[in-house]
Amino acid sequence: MSYSSGNAKRPIRVRRIRFSYPTGSLRQHYVDGDLVMSHAIAYLSSVFPEGEDFFVRSVRRHADQLTEPELQTRVRGFIGQEVTHGREHRQLNERLHQMGYPTRLGDRTTRLFFALCERMLSPLTCLAITAALEHYTAVFAETLLSDERAQALLGRTEVRSMLLWHAVEESEHKSVAFDVYCAVGGAERRRIAAMWFTMAFFGIGVIAHTAVSLVRDRATYNPVTLVRSLTALRHSPFLTASVFGRFDEYFESGFHPDHTDNTALLERWTNELFGEQGTLADHLR
Repeated sequence: MSYSSGNAKRPIRVRRIRFSYPTGSLRQHYVDGDLVMSHAIAYLSSVFPEGEDFFVRSVRRHADQLTEPELQTRVRGFIGQEVTHGREHRQLNERLHQMGYPTRLGDRTTRLFFALCERMLSPLTCLAITAALEHYTAVFAETLLSDERAQALLGRTEVRSMLLWHAVEESEHKSVAFDVYCAVGGAERRRIAAMWFTMAFFGIGVIAHTAVSLVRDRATYNPVTLVRSLTALRHSPFLTASVFGRFDEYFESGFHPDHTDNTALLERWTNELFGEQGTLADHLR
C-alpha cells in the first residue's frame, strides 16, 4: 500500500474547548426519550477515553518513521484532537455514571481489551485496528453531521453540542491513522483482516454492554417502553443500508477514507459551530 496525500492540505485544528453538564441538565433517557439508544450512546461514550489513548499510542509508535512533513503535521493535529476528545468524554461519562449508566464498567473493559491487543498483537496490527476504528467513528460522525434525523435525536442538550464537535473533528482527521499505516508499509491484507477483527469485537461490545446497561434500568421492565424502543431501532439513521455500505467500502482493494469527500460538510459545520456567530463559539477558550 502507498501513502496518499489527498488529505494533506486539510487543516487539523486542535480546539481548546470545554463542555459542562450541570446536575439535572439531562433527562434520564437523553436521546429523544429513547431507552435503548440512550444506553447505547452512553456505552459508546464510555469507550472513547481509553480508545482515544490507544489510537494516540498506536500512531505515535510509528511517528518517527514518517518522512512526509505534511503527514507529520497532521499527526500532531490528530494527537491533539484525540487527547481533547478523551478528556471531554471522561467528563460526560462521569455525569452519565451519576445518572445510573455503567460508564465506568465500559471504561474498564475497554482498557483491558486494548491492553490485551497491545500485549498480543504487533504495533503495526494495533495501528491497523486504529485505522479500522477511525473509519467506524468517521462514518458515524458524518452520518450525524449529514442526517437531520440523527441530529434531532439529541435535541438541544449539551450532549448534542459535544457530539457535533466530536463529529467535526473525527471527520477532519479521518484519514490520518490510515495514511500513517500506509506510509510505514502496512499491507492491504492486514488492513482488511484488522477490520474483520474490529467488526466482531465492536459488535459484541455494543450489544453486550448495552444489554448489561439496560438490565440496570427499571424502565427496561416496562414492556411497552422496551418494545417501542426496540422497534424504533429499525428506523435509526445510524443503522441504514447506506451506513453499512460505507462500512463495507473498507474491504475494497484500493480503499481510502478520503474517497468520500466531506469538504462541504466540514465547511458548513465549522462555520455553524465555530464561526463568529457559531453555537459553540462561547465554548472555545
